[in-house]
Amino acid sequence: MASKDRILRQKEETRNNILGAAYDIVKDEGWNGLSMRKIADRIEYTAPIIYEYFSNKEAILEELTGKGFVKLTKELQAAIDKFKKPEDQLEAMWMTYWDFAFTNTEMYQLMFGVQMTCCAQRCSAQEGPYKLFTHVIAEVMKDSNPSQDIIKQKYFTFFSVIHGLIAINIINKSDILETINAQILKDAIGGIIKSIQ
Repeated sequence: MASKDRILRQKEETRNNILGAAYDIVKDEGWNGLSMRKIADRIEYTAPIIYEYFSNKEAILEELTGKGFVKLTKELQAAIDKFKKPEDQLEAMWMTYWDFAFTNTEMYQLMFGVQMTCCAQRCSAQEGPYKLFTHVIAEVMKDSNPSQDIIKQKYFTFFSVIHGLIAINIINKSDILETINAQILKDAIGGIIKSIQ
């Protein structure tokens, strides 16, 4: 039984090494630089071993996308947990979302298709951030008893503004633009929160 557990641990470790190598390559060379051959070279395995774990590059991208959404969900939950009032939670969540995009830029690009094609397959982890945001938006709006469609609409209002600012900053890196957009971000979040209270 112990050897079976050891084999499972080794397989999981190899799988994580493959994903880690893939992400390291992307940080060094961008998403266009990623290939199964480069991953194999990075971790000193043969390409066929990589294919034992992932059928193709798209499968690696799907796995990394899922991990990105899990990480973002955890960070958003931590932002919620810091505040009691839903308005404060919502502001903290969007600021966390912004920070996530620039702390994990390559991951964000993959998750949302900024300057690259995101995965065709949807993963269940994608629902995590959406559910947290819509729950808190519903709490902010509870006095008006909003429908699910209205809550969804308000979420996409936030998402459109904030994702747009993030994409502009990722595509056109500039210290001046970053400062201006940080102020626009705070103004936008505050304005939208006031409009839904």
